[in-house]
Amino acid sequence: MLRRLKPPSFASLGLQRLFSDLALRRYRFRQFAGIAFIILLTTLGRPIQNLFIPGVVFVVLGMMTRLWASGHVKKDKVLATTGPYAYVRHPLYVGNHLILFGFCLASGLWWGLPAWIAIGLVFYPSAINHEDELLHRLFPMEWERWRKRTRALVPRLTPYQTSEHGQWSFSQSLRVNGEPIIISLLILCLYTLYFRLP
Repeated sequence: MLRRLKPPSFASLGLQRLFSDLALRRYRFRQFAGIAFIILLTTLGRPIQNLFIPGVVFVVLGMMTRLWASGHVKKDKVLATTGPYAYVRHPLYVGNHLILFGFCLASGLWWGLPAWIAIGLVFYPSAINHEDELLHRLFPMEWERWRKRTRALVPRLTPYQTSEHGQWSFSQSLRVNGEPIIISLLILCLYTLYFRLP
C-alpha cells in the first residue's frame, strides 16, 4: 500500500529560519547581497566611457583595501589595530562599499547608486553592530580605547597609536575571506562590462 506524501511544510523547507535570519541577523547575507548586486549590474549594465574608468578605479581601490585589511586581521586572536585598522574599524566593509560604488559607475545604470545605498542601509548597520559586540566581548578594554578614537566606516586622518606592531602578510591576505575568488569574480565582471563599451 502506497503512503500519501505530505507536502513539505514551511518549517521543513527552512524558510522559517531564513525569514528569521533576514529579520534579526541580516548581516549574514551582506556578502551574498553584494555579489548578487554586482552580478546584476554586470548582466544589465550599459557602460559609459566617462563613468567606466572612474568605476574601475574605485573597484581597484576597494580590492586593495580588502587585501590590505585581510593581511592584518587576526580573527578572534588579537584585536587588529594596525594597517587599515588604525584608520577605520571595519576596513573590509569600506572595501566592499568602494567596490559596489565602482560597479554602480562602471555599469552606467542610473538606479545602481540608490540600490547601493539601500544595500548599505539594510545590511551594514547590523553587520557593524554584530562585529563590534563580538570584538567588545573578546577584547573589552582594548576595544573600548580603539572605538573611542576610530570610527566604523569613516577613516581617521592620522593613524590610531598603538603599541602593537602588526605586519602585513600577503599570503594571509589571500587566505582570509576567499579574496582570490572574490578578486577573480570582480575582474571577470569588469572584463564583461568593458566589452560592452560603445
